[in-house]
Amino acid sequence: MKKITVYCGSNKGKNPVYTEAAQALANEMIKRDMSLVYGAGNVGLMGVLADAMLKAGKNVYGIIPQKLVDIEVAHQGCTELTVVETMRDRKWLMAERGDGFIAMPGGIGTFEELFEIMTLNQLAYIRKPLALYNVNGYYDSLLKFLKHAVREGFLHQAQLDLLVVEDNPTEILEKMTAFEPTYIEKWEVK
Repeated sequence: MKKITVYCGSNKGKNPVYTEAAQALANEMIKRDMSLVYGAGNVGLMGVLADAMLKAGKNVYGIIPQKLVDIEVAHQGCTELTVVETMRDRKWLMAERGDGFIAMPGGIGTFEELFEIMTLNQLAYIRKPLALYNVNGYYDSLLKFLKHAVREGFLHQAQLDLLVVEDNPTEILEKMTAFEPTYIEKWEVK
């Protein structure tokens, strides 16, 4: 695992703990000589993460649609900046380029990306680790809902079990490195 795709907010959030967590993740990736694949923003947690990686001389691969370049949120310091036409193109390229995925705190775009990777893994389009960086309990309510979906028979427990959930970047990357893909053949949840 050398390239990690990180999904995170284009805002920093109200609590400085989120910015500190982005820096901590960058530090751990730097220590492991990893590269960053991300949405190419120069704002929010995206900018914090990219700046830290670039400052340490690590590769940062940004993928962004032209519309966002036009409103000047593209990080021009990326090692490689790929401009695509649509958000769909961006998401697919990010999924292809990463060896694993981490969803940090973020908004609706981060949620969408998280669920898309869960779906791609479930359908075996990809077989790569996915982690929730549960900073400050940010994803606790979402995890409660996903457990509810399992209880109600709409989500396989095995699918939920593939999701790495940690609040420590060292633990996240250790568990992602040890990831063993599983394919759930039965569609119906019993």
